[in-house]
Amino acid sequence: MTTYAREPALSAHFFRREAAGLVAALTRIFGVHILALAEDVVHDAFCRAMEVWKVHGVPDNPAAWLMATARNRALDVVRRQRTARTFAPELGRLLETEWTLAPLVEEAFQQGVIRDEQLRMMFSCCHPGLRVEAQLALVLNLLCGFGAAEIAGALLSGRAAVEKRLSRGKRSLARARVLFDLGAAEFAERLSTVHRALYLLFGEGYHGASSAAPVRAELCEEALRLTALLRAHPVTATPATDALAALMCLHAARLPGRLDGAGDLAALGDQDRSRWDRRLVDEGLALLARSAKGGEVSTYHLEAAIAAVHARAPSLEATDWHAIVALYDRLLALSPSPVVALNRAVAIGQRDGAERGLAATRAIADAERLSGYPFYPAALGELELRRGDRAAARAHFHHALSLARNGAERRFLEKRLACCE
Repeated sequence: MTTYAREPALSAHFFRREAAGLVAALTRIFGVHILALAEDVVHDAFCRAMEVWKVHGVPDNPAAWLMATARNRALDVVRRQRTARTFAPELGRLLETEWTLAPLVEEAFQQGVIRDEQLRMMFSCCHPGLRVEAQLALVLNLLCGFGAAEIAGALLSGRAAVEKRLSRGKRSLARARVLFDLGAAEFAERLSTVHRALYLLFGEGYHGASSAAPVRAELCEEALRLTALLRAHPVTATPATDALAALMCLHAARLPGRLDGAGDLAALGDQDRSRWDRRLVDEGLALLARSAKGGEVSTYHLEAAIAAVHARAPSLEATDWHAIVALYDRLLALSPSPVVALNRAVAIGQRDGAERGLAATRAIADAERLSGYPFYPAALGELELRRGDRAAARAHFHHALSLARNGAERRFLEKRLACCE
Protein backbone atom coordinates (compact mmCIF):
# COMPACT_ATOMS: atom_id res chain seq x y z
CA MET A 1 0.00 0.00 0.00
CA THR A 2 1.26 3.46 -0.87
CA THR A 3 1.89 5.69 2.13
CA TYR A 4 1.96 9.46 1.92
CA ALA A 5 4.21 11.95 3.68
CA ARG A 6 3.20 15.52 4.35
CA GLU A 7 6.12 17.09 2.50
CA PRO A 8 6.48 20.24 0.40
CA ALA A 9 6.05 20.04 -3.38
CA LEU A 10 8.83 18.28 -5.27
CA SER A 11 11.22 20.25 -7.45
CA ALA A 12 10.87 20.78 -11.17
CA HIS A 13 14.18 18.93 -11.54
CA PHE A 14 12.56 15.76 -10.13
CA PHE A 15 9.71 15.88 -12.61
CA ARG A 16 12.07 16.54 -15.52
CA ARG A 17 14.24 13.56 -14.62
CA GLU A 18 11.28 11.24 -14.14
CA ALA A 19 9.65 12.43 -17.38
CA ALA A 20 12.77 11.46 -19.35
CA GLY A 21 12.78 7.90 -17.99
CA LEU A 22 9.04 7.42 -18.43
CA VAL A 23 9.08 8.68 -22.02
CA ALA A 24 11.91 6.24 -22.79
CA ALA A 25 10.00 3.30 -21.27
CA LEU A 26 6.76 4.20 -23.05
CA THR A 27 8.53 4.74 -26.39
CA ARG A 28 9.81 1.16 -26.15
CA ILE A 29 6.17 0.02 -25.91
CA PHE A 30 4.43 2.38 -28.33
CA GLY A 31 7.22 2.95 -30.84
CA VAL A 32 9.02 6.17 -31.71
CA HIS A 33 6.62 6.79 -34.62
CA ILE A 34 3.90 7.70 -32.08
CA LEU A 35 6.15 9.50 -29.63
CA ALA A 36 3.35 12.00 -28.90
CA LEU A 37 1.33 9.20 -27.28
CA ALA A 38 4.18 8.46 -24.86
CA GLU A 39 4.40 12.17 -23.99
CA ASP A 40 0.62 12.32 -23.45
CA VAL A 41 0.70 9.36 -21.06
CA VAL A 42 3.52 10.97 -19.05
CA HIS A 43 1.58 14.24 -18.93
CA ASP A 44 -1.53 12.35 -17.71
CA ALA A 45 0.53 10.64 -14.99
CA PHE A 46 1.87 13.98 -13.77
CA CYS A 47 -1.60 15.53 -13.77
CA ARG A 48 -2.90 12.58 -11.79
CA ALA A 49 -0.03 12.96 -9.33
CA MET A 50 -0.85 16.63 -8.78
CA GLU A 51 -4.47 15.79 -8.07
CA VAL A 52 -3.76 12.93 -5.66
CA TRP A 53 -0.74 14.42 -3.93
CA LYS A 54 -2.56 17.69 -3.33
CA VAL A 55 -5.06 15.77 -1.21
CA HIS A 56 -2.92 13.02 0.33
CA GLY A 57 0.54 14.54 0.26
CA VAL A 58 3.64 13.26 -1.54
CA PRO A 59 4.08 9.45 -1.32
CA ASP A 60 7.14 7.95 0.32
CA ASN A 61 8.42 6.91 -3.13
CA PRO A 62 7.06 9.42 -5.64
CA ALA A 63 9.14 8.02 -8.50
CA ALA A 64 7.66 4.54 -8.02
CA TRP A 65 4.15 6.06 -7.80
CA LEU A 66 4.61 7.84 -11.14
CA MET A 67 6.06 4.73 -12.74
CA ALA A 68 3.16 2.54 -11.60
CA THR A 69 0.64 5.10 -12.85
CA ALA A 70 2.33 5.38 -16.26
CA ARG A 71 2.68 1.59 -16.52
CA ASN A 72 -1.03 1.02 -15.80
CA ARG A 73 -2.00 3.74 -18.25
CA ALA A 74 0.21 2.15 -20.93
CA LEU A 75 -1.55 -1.18 -20.46
CA ASP A 76 -4.93 0.51 -20.83
CA VAL A 77 -3.85 2.33 -24.01
CA VAL A 78 -2.49 -0.79 -25.71
CA ARG A 79 -5.55 -2.87 -24.78
CA ARG A 80 -7.92 -0.23 -26.09
CA GLN A 81 -6.06 0.79 -29.24
CA ARG A 82 -4.13 -2.27 -30.43
CA THR A 83 -6.70 -3.13 -33.08
CA ALA A 84 -6.48 0.39 -34.57
CA ARG A 85 -2.76 1.16 -34.11
CA THR A 86 0.54 -0.49 -34.95
CA PHE A 87 2.73 -0.11 -31.91
CA ALA A 88 6.49 -0.76 -31.58
CA PRO A 89 7.59 -2.77 -34.66
CA GLU A 90 10.35 -4.41 -32.60
CA LEU A 91 7.79 -6.03 -30.30
CA GLY A 92 5.50 -7.14 -33.12
CA ARG A 93 2.67 -9.50 -32.15
CA LEU A 94 3.82 -9.77 -28.54
CA LEU A 95 1.62 -6.79 -27.67
CA GLU A 96 -1.47 -8.42 -29.17
CA THR A 97 -2.10 -11.05 -26.50
CA GLU A 98 -2.56 -10.75 -22.74
CA TRP A 99 -0.11 -13.60 -22.18
CA THR A 100 2.80 -11.46 -23.34
CA LEU A 101 1.48 -7.88 -23.02
CA ALA A 102 1.72 -7.45 -19.26
CA PRO A 103 5.24 -8.95 -18.95
CA LEU A 104 6.48 -6.78 -21.84
CA VAL A 105 5.12 -3.60 -20.27
CA GLU A 106 6.55 -4.61 -16.89
CA GLU A 107 9.95 -5.24 -18.48
CA ALA A 108 9.92 -1.82 -20.22
CA PHE A 109 9.85 -0.12 -16.82
CA GLN A 110 12.88 -1.97 -15.41
CA GLN A 111 15.73 0.44 -14.60
CA GLY A 112 18.26 -1.29 -16.85
CA VAL A 113 15.86 -1.25 -19.80
CA ILE A 114 15.00 2.42 -19.20
CA ARG A 115 18.73 3.26 -19.19
CA ASP A 116 19.29 1.45 -22.48
CA GLU A 117 16.24 3.05 -24.09
CA GLN A 118 17.40 6.50 -22.98
CA LEU A 119 20.75 5.81 -24.64
CA ARG A 120 19.04 4.74 -27.86
CA MET A 121 16.87 7.87 -27.67
CA MET A 122 19.98 10.01 -27.18
CA PHE A 123 21.64 8.50 -30.24
CA SER A 124 18.44 8.94 -32.25
CA CYS A 125 18.19 12.62 -31.25
CA CYS A 126 21.78 13.17 -32.41
CA HIS A 127 21.18 12.16 -36.02
CA PRO A 128 24.00 13.66 -38.14
CA GLY A 129 21.36 14.91 -40.60
CA LEU A 130 19.84 17.21 -37.97
CA ARG A 131 21.29 20.63 -37.24
CA VAL A 132 23.09 20.95 -33.91
CA GLU A 133 20.37 23.30 -32.60
CA ALA A 134 17.71 20.66 -33.34
CA GLN A 135 19.79 17.92 -31.70
CA LEU A 136 20.18 19.96 -28.51
CA ALA A 137 16.49 20.87 -28.46
CA LEU A 138 15.49 17.20 -28.79
CA VAL A 139 17.96 16.11 -26.09
CA LEU A 140 16.70 18.77 -23.69
CA ASN A 141 13.08 17.90 -24.41
CA LEU A 142 13.10 14.10 -24.55
CA LEU A 143 16.02 13.24 -22.26
CA CYS A 144 15.97 16.14 -19.79
CA GLY A 145 12.24 16.90 -19.65
CA PHE A 146 12.56 20.59 -20.63
CA GLY A 147 9.55 22.32 -22.19
CA ALA A 148 9.78 24.57 -25.25
CA ALA A 149 9.90 27.77 -23.16
CA GLU A 150 12.71 26.40 -20.97
CA ILE A 151 14.68 25.25 -24.01
CA ALA A 152 14.27 28.68 -25.62
CA GLY A 153 15.75 30.27 -22.50
CA ALA A 154 18.57 27.74 -22.30
CA LEU A 155 19.59 28.05 -25.96
CA LEU A 156 18.91 31.79 -26.30
CA SER A 157 16.34 31.22 -29.00
CA GLY A 158 12.73 32.18 -29.60
CA ARG A 159 10.06 29.79 -28.41
CA ALA A 160 8.52 29.54 -31.89
CA ALA A 161 11.90 28.58 -33.36
CA VAL A 162 12.39 25.89 -30.69
CA GLU A 163 8.92 24.47 -31.34
CA LYS A 164 9.72 24.23 -35.05
CA ARG A 165 13.02 22.46 -34.32
CA LEU A 166 11.27 20.00 -32.01
CA SER A 167 8.54 19.36 -34.55
CA ARG A 168 11.04 18.72 -37.37
CA GLY A 169 13.22 16.56 -35.13
CA LYS A 170 10.30 14.42 -33.96
CA ARG A 171 9.12 13.94 -37.53
CA SER A 172 12.62 12.68 -38.33
CA LEU A 173 12.40 10.23 -35.42
CA ALA A 174 8.95 9.06 -36.55
CA ARG A 175 10.22 8.31 -40.06
CA ALA A 176 12.85 5.99 -38.58
CA ARG A 177 10.06 4.06 -36.73
CA VAL A 178 12.65 2.48 -34.41
CA LEU A 179 15.31 4.00 -32.16
CA PHE A 180 18.99 3.80 -33.07
CA ASP A 181 20.60 0.38 -32.63
CA LEU A 182 23.77 0.66 -30.54
CA GLY A 183 25.21 -2.22 -32.54
CA ALA A 184 24.79 -0.46 -35.89
CA ALA A 185 27.71 -0.02 -38.26
CA GLU A 186 27.57 3.77 -37.96
CA PHE A 187 27.83 3.61 -34.15
CA ALA A 188 31.26 5.30 -33.93
CA GLU A 189 30.16 8.24 -36.08
CA ARG A 190 26.96 8.67 -34.09
CA LEU A 191 28.83 8.43 -30.76
CA SER A 192 31.03 11.32 -31.88
CA THR A 193 27.89 13.36 -32.60
CA VAL A 194 26.45 12.48 -29.16
CA HIS A 195 29.70 13.55 -27.49
CA ARG A 196 29.58 16.88 -29.33
CA ALA A 197 25.96 17.51 -28.34
CA LEU A 198 26.64 16.82 -24.66
CA TYR A 199 29.79 18.98 -24.77
CA LEU A 200 27.75 21.87 -26.18
CA LEU A 201 24.97 21.30 -23.64
CA PHE A 202 27.48 21.56 -20.78
CA GLY A 203 29.02 24.64 -22.39
CA GLU A 204 25.61 26.33 -22.55
CA GLY A 205 25.41 26.01 -18.79
CA TYR A 206 29.03 26.89 -17.98
CA HIS A 207 29.85 29.59 -20.53
CA GLY A 208 26.38 30.49 -21.80
CA ALA A 209 25.21 33.98 -22.58
CA SER A 210 21.82 33.77 -20.88
CA SER A 211 20.37 37.11 -19.85
CA ALA A 212 18.81 35.45 -16.81
CA ALA A 213 21.94 33.92 -15.29
CA PRO A 214 25.63 33.77 -16.24
CA VAL A 215 25.87 30.20 -14.93
CA ARG A 216 23.08 27.63 -15.37
CA ALA A 217 24.06 24.70 -13.19
CA GLU A 218 20.97 22.68 -14.19
CA LEU A 219 22.26 22.38 -17.78
CA CYS A 220 25.67 21.28 -16.52
CA GLU A 221 24.00 18.71 -14.26
CA GLU A 222 21.94 17.29 -17.13
CA ALA A 223 25.03 17.02 -19.35
CA LEU A 224 26.86 15.20 -16.54
CA ARG A 225 23.89 12.86 -15.99
CA LEU A 226 23.61 11.95 -19.66
CA THR A 227 27.37 11.42 -19.94
CA ALA A 228 27.13 9.11 -16.92
CA LEU A 229 24.57 7.07 -18.90
CA LEU A 230 27.19 6.65 -21.64
CA ARG A 231 29.81 5.60 -19.11
CA ALA A 232 27.47 2.99 -17.59
CA HIS A 233 26.98 1.06 -20.84
CA PRO A 234 29.82 -1.20 -22.03
CA VAL A 235 29.38 -0.21 -25.68
CA THR A 236 29.44 3.57 -25.10
CA ALA A 237 32.02 3.62 -22.27
CA THR A 238 34.93 4.55 -24.54
CA PRO A 239 38.10 6.48 -23.60
CA ALA A 240 36.63 9.58 -25.29
CA THR A 241 33.49 9.23 -23.14
CA ASP A 242 35.64 9.06 -20.00
CA ALA A 243 37.64 12.09 -21.16
CA LEU A 244 34.46 14.07 -21.80
CA ALA A 245 33.13 13.12 -18.37
CA ALA A 246 36.48 14.14 -16.81
CA LEU A 247 36.32 17.52 -18.52
CA MET A 248 32.77 18.12 -17.28
CA CYS A 249 33.62 17.09 -13.71
CA LEU A 250 36.71 19.30 -13.55
CA HIS A 251 34.83 22.32 -14.88
CA ALA A 252 31.72 21.65 -12.77
CA ALA A 253 33.97 21.52 -9.70
CA ARG A 254 34.77 25.21 -10.29
CA LEU A 255 31.12 26.30 -10.59
CA PRO A 256 30.80 27.34 -6.90
CA GLY A 257 33.68 29.79 -7.41
CA ARG A 258 32.63 31.24 -10.77
CA LEU A 259 30.34 33.76 -9.07
CA ASP A 260 31.32 36.08 -6.24
CA GLY A 261 29.23 36.95 -3.21
CA ALA A 262 27.21 39.46 -5.25
CA GLY A 263 26.41 36.88 -7.92
CA ASP A 264 28.80 38.42 -10.46
CA LEU A 265 31.35 36.58 -12.58
CA ALA A 266 34.74 36.14 -10.94
CA ALA A 267 37.94 35.91 -12.97
CA LEU A 268 39.97 32.71 -12.50
CA GLY A 269 42.63 34.55 -10.51
CA ASP A 270 40.01 36.04 -8.17
CA GLN A 271 38.13 32.83 -7.44
CA ASP A 272 38.10 31.37 -3.94
CA ARG A 273 39.55 27.95 -4.69
CA SER A 274 38.48 26.62 -1.31
CA ARG A 275 34.94 26.71 -2.71
CA TRP A 276 35.80 24.37 -5.57
CA ASP A 277 34.16 20.96 -5.20
CA ARG A 278 37.04 18.63 -4.31
CA ARG A 279 34.87 15.53 -4.75
CA LEU A 280 34.25 16.47 -8.38
CA VAL A 281 37.94 17.34 -8.84
CA ASP A 282 38.96 13.89 -7.59
CA GLU A 283 36.33 12.22 -9.78
CA GLY A 284 37.52 14.19 -12.81
CA LEU A 285 41.16 13.29 -12.21
CA ALA A 286 40.25 9.61 -11.83
CA LEU A 287 38.24 9.67 -15.06
CA LEU A 288 41.10 11.39 -16.89
CA ALA A 289 43.51 8.67 -15.75
CA ARG A 290 41.03 6.03 -16.87
CA SER A 291 40.60 7.69 -20.27
CA ALA A 292 44.35 7.39 -20.91
CA LYS A 293 44.09 3.60 -21.08
CA GLY A 294 42.90 3.82 -24.68
CA GLY A 295 45.09 4.51 -27.68
CA GLU A 296 43.31 7.64 -28.89
CA VAL A 297 43.86 11.24 -27.86
CA SER A 298 40.74 13.32 -28.49
CA THR A 299 40.10 17.02 -27.99
CA TYR A 300 38.29 16.02 -24.79
CA HIS A 301 41.47 14.39 -23.46
CA LEU A 302 43.47 17.57 -24.07
CA GLU A 303 40.82 19.94 -22.69
CA ALA A 304 40.40 17.73 -19.62
CA ALA A 305 44.19 17.69 -19.13
CA ILE A 306 44.23 21.51 -19.21
CA ALA A 307 41.38 21.62 -16.68
CA ALA A 308 43.31 19.16 -14.50
CA VAL A 309 46.35 21.46 -14.39
CA HIS A 310 44.11 24.30 -13.19
CA ALA A 311 42.36 22.04 -10.67
CA ARG A 312 45.66 20.95 -9.11
CA ALA A 313 47.09 24.50 -8.84
CA PRO A 314 46.71 26.24 -5.45
CA SER A 315 46.63 29.66 -7.14
CA LEU A 316 46.85 31.41 -10.50
CA GLU A 317 50.53 32.24 -9.93
CA ALA A 318 51.39 28.65 -8.99
CA THR A 319 49.75 27.21 -12.11
CA ASP A 320 52.02 25.24 -14.44
CA TRP A 321 51.61 27.55 -17.45
CA HIS A 322 54.33 25.69 -19.39
CA ALA A 323 52.19 22.54 -19.30
CA ILE A 324 49.06 24.48 -20.25
CA VAL A 325 50.71 26.15 -23.27
CA ALA A 326 52.08 22.76 -24.41
CA LEU A 327 48.60 21.22 -24.15
CA TYR A 328 47.05 24.12 -26.08
CA ASP A 329 49.71 23.62 -28.77
CA ARG A 330 48.56 20.01 -29.16
CA LEU A 331 44.89 21.01 -29.07
CA LEU A 332 45.40 23.68 -31.72
CA ALA A 333 47.16 21.16 -33.96
CA LEU A 334 44.36 18.61 -33.49
CA SER A 335 41.41 20.99 -33.72
CA PRO A 336 42.30 24.52 -34.90
CA SER A 337 39.91 27.26 -33.82
CA PRO A 338 40.25 30.95 -32.93
CA VAL A 339 38.83 30.32 -29.43
CA VAL A 340 41.51 27.72 -28.72
CA ALA A 341 44.12 30.11 -30.13
CA LEU A 342 42.84 32.90 -27.85
CA ASN A 343 43.06 30.67 -24.78
CA ARG A 344 46.58 29.69 -25.81
CA ALA A 345 47.55 33.36 -26.19
CA VAL A 346 46.24 34.12 -22.69
CA ALA A 347 48.28 31.22 -21.32
CA ILE A 348 51.39 32.52 -23.14
CA GLY A 349 50.75 35.91 -21.53
CA GLN A 350 50.77 34.23 -18.12
CA ARG A 351 53.92 32.24 -18.90
CA ASP A 352 56.02 34.73 -20.86
CA GLY A 353 54.56 38.13 -20.03
CA ALA A 354 52.06 40.57 -21.53
CA GLU A 355 54.13 41.47 -24.61
CA ARG A 356 54.32 37.84 -25.75
CA GLY A 357 50.65 37.35 -24.95
CA LEU A 358 49.67 40.35 -27.08
CA ALA A 359 51.79 39.11 -29.96
CA ALA A 360 50.15 35.67 -29.79
CA THR A 361 46.69 37.25 -29.62
CA ARG A 362 47.32 39.45 -32.65
CA ALA A 363 48.66 36.47 -34.58
CA ILE A 364 45.41 34.48 -34.28
CA ALA A 365 44.23 33.20 -37.64
CA ASP A 366 40.55 33.84 -38.45
CA ALA A 367 40.39 36.37 -35.62
CA GLU A 368 37.40 37.97 -37.38
CA ARG A 369 35.35 35.00 -36.18
CA LEU A 370 35.81 36.40 -32.66
CA SER A 371 34.39 39.80 -33.62
CA GLY A 372 31.21 39.29 -31.58
CA TYR A 373 32.91 37.56 -28.63
CA PRO A 374 33.34 40.02 -25.73
CA PHE A 375 36.24 38.16 -24.16
CA TYR A 376 38.47 38.67 -27.21
CA PRO A 377 38.81 42.45 -26.68
CA ALA A 378 38.67 41.81 -22.92
CA ALA A 379 41.78 39.60 -23.21
CA LEU A 380 43.54 42.37 -25.15
CA GLY A 381 42.49 44.81 -22.44
CA GLU A 382 43.91 42.60 -19.67
CA LEU A 383 47.23 42.24 -21.47
CA GLU A 384 47.51 45.98 -22.20
CA LEU A 385 46.65 46.73 -18.57
CA ARG A 386 49.41 44.39 -17.38
CA ARG A 387 51.78 46.04 -19.83
CA GLY A 388 50.93 49.46 -18.33
CA ASP A 389 49.08 51.01 -21.30
CA ARG A 390 45.89 52.09 -19.55
CA ALA A 391 44.55 54.05 -22.52
CA ALA A 392 44.77 51.02 -24.82
CA ALA A 393 43.30 48.79 -22.12
CA ARG A 394 40.41 51.23 -21.62
CA ALA A 395 39.61 51.21 -25.35
CA HIS A 396 39.56 47.39 -25.45
CA PHE A 397 37.36 47.13 -22.36
CA HIS A 398 34.92 49.68 -23.83
CA HIS A 399 34.75 47.54 -26.96
CA ALA A 400 34.19 44.41 -24.88
CA LEU A 401 31.46 46.17 -22.91
CA SER A 402 29.62 46.97 -26.14
CA LEU A 403 29.55 43.23 -26.91
CA ALA A 404 28.43 42.05 -23.45
CA ARG A 405 25.59 39.53 -23.71
CA ASN A 406 24.06 39.87 -20.25
CA GLY A 407 24.14 41.91 -17.08
CA ALA A 408 26.74 39.71 -15.39
CA GLU A 409 29.20 40.16 -18.26
CA ARG A 410 28.55 43.93 -18.28
CA ARG A 411 29.21 44.24 -14.55
CA PHE A 412 32.36 42.14 -14.85
CA LEU A 413 33.69 44.29 -17.69
CA GLU A 414 32.74 47.53 -15.94
CA LYS A 415 34.90 46.47 -13.00
CA ARG A 416 37.82 45.75 -15.34
CA LEU A 417 37.26 49.13 -17.00
CA ALA A 418 37.39 50.81 -13.60
CA CYS A 419 40.85 49.34 -13.08
CA CYS A 420 42.07 51.46 -16.03
CA GLU A 421 41.19 54.74 -14.33
